[in-house]
Amino acid sequence: MHTNQDSAPARRGPNARPDLRETARELRRAGHTYDRIVDELGVSKSSVSRWVRDLPAPAPSPKHMHRMREARWAPHRRRQTLARWNTKMAAGNEIGRLTDRELFLVGVGLYWAEGAKSKPHRLREDVHFVNSDPGMIAVYLAWLRLLGVTPDRLQYRVMIHESADVAGAERYWADEAGVHPSRLDRTTLKRHQPKTRRKNTGDSYRGCLVVRVRGGAELYRRIEGWWTGIVLGVGSGV
Repeated sequence: MHTNQDSAPARRGPNARPDLRETARELRRAGHTYDRIVDELGVSKSSVSRWVRDLPAPAPSPKHMHRMREARWAPHRRRQTLARWNTKMAAGNEIGRLTDRELFLVGVGLYWAEGAKSKPHRLREDVHFVNSDPGMIAVYLAWLRLLGVTPDRLQYRVMIHESADVAGAERYWADEAGVHPSRLDRTTLKRHQPKTRRKNTGDSYRGCLVVRVRGGAELYRRIEGWWTGIVLGVGSGV
């Protein structure tokens, strides 16, 4: 049967068409791998190797380099993660359940580090605490309960960037505080600045919770006094 030579497939091996060889070399110079050239031209890998072996190997792409680095460092990172976790768990087990006095002292220090304080130039005897760490909020609320602050004296308000999931943050903080979302005051929205490169983004970003004690002037004075007592107790003076 007569066969039209023009329709015959390209020959492989040493008798392959010269244009295939040149194309393979052009692709290699452009930085393609052997596998990519094989897929592109439909020739064997041995042929590609023979045609382009005198050409320098292409530099790895940034993406490929990143994958190589990740693969090399992955075992080390896993060991570090495990070591950190073990250290934190061991340290956590050293604490145990706090006594009332321990919680009392922890709460005073926590408030004096993170809570609002009166200044000589601005008298503000108000018990006002803001934080983004749910653990801090939990300890602070437990401390207020220990002091006998009743739930009806507490005001809650969320502070968050307007570009975040505001409704989700409100539900989250209401749950953390153990109250219905309707108990929250109107959320304070921080205006989004496109030029600002914020790092507090993503699903884990929920802003801050503000906890204020109504009629807290007397309590604030006591907190200030307790802190003074702690300072005196370690012999540092005030």
